Amino acid sequence: MILSDARIRQALKDRAIVVRPFRSECLGTNSYDVHLGPYLAVYRRAALDARRPNPVREMRIPPEGFLLIPGQLYLGVTEEYTETHGFVPFLEGKSSLGRLGIDIHSTAGKGDEGFCNYWTLEMSVKLPVRVYAGMPVGQLIYFEISGRVERSYATKRSAKYRRVSAHPAPSRMYLNFPGPGRRRRKR
Repeated sequence: MILSDARIRQALKDRAIVVRPFRSECLGTNSYDVHLGPYLAVYRRAALDARRPNPVREMRIPPEGFLLIPGQLYLGVTEEYTETHGFVPFLEGKSSLGRLGIDIHSTAGKGDEGFCNYWTLEMSVKLPVRVYAGMPVGQLIYFEISGRVERSYATKRSAKYRRVSAHPAPSRMYLNFPGPGRRRRKR
């Protein structure tokens, strides 16, 4: 079941959901609007390797905006830090963004119970589009969980994105492969 505005507001009061900064005008009927943070990152190499770290070049979005071009993957980040305890958050792009041909995630729209961080966005565009820091980019939808959670994301040793950062996080897929001093992780 999806949480209504009243249930989201109660979860915020109970600290089961945390959104910083919180703006009451961003609370919709059954979602909370999130905004594009000030940083974008692009991978430095044209060909990526899932078994190795892939370095990124980070840039700050200037006041006049930043032009996204088709064929390039951009890593963005939400302006909002969020925590979700006892619910499952889903991040979806705003319909106004979709109508500009902007996708904000490739496959990572679902968060985990216990996720406490900023959201990295995997942004791509169909046409060149100028974007601005602080513009609405998505909405968080919260689902109830059926049953007891045995291992929250916040306490899971294999969680790759627990380090809190207001900067886009590049893929850490390489941690799933065995390497010197690392045990093989389950996929």
